[in-house]
Amino acid sequence: MSRRLCFALDLVDDAALIADYEARHAPGAVWPQIVAHIHAQGFEGMEIWRTADRLVMVADVADDFPRAIAPPPENDAWEALMWKFQKPLAHAAAGEKWVPMQRIFSLDEQ
Repeated sequence: MSRRLCFALDLVDDAALIADYEARHAPGAVWPQIVAHIHAQGFEGMEIWRTADRLVMVADVADDFPRAIAPPPENDAWEALMWKFQKPLAHAAAGEKWVPMQRIFSLDEQ
């Protein structure tokens, strides 16, 4: 059994940086250690969608998500690299990147 979560984040509004960010997330481009860590934390599926400089992450996670898994040594370097492209939402807590979103509508419930 899994559940779906959504998160939001903004990118620096610069076309070249956005193109670079997308290239770094193309199939096979994300470092294998990072992908393995994402799976280990309990992510069963994940997609990132973009419009302009806004990102939305749709994640299907295991019931025991988030799992307390130590990050690989490469994690800090990956996160530092991603901060070059990302900027927190105005209401994000200090140091928070991906802000959880609240579902407000479900067609299945109508």
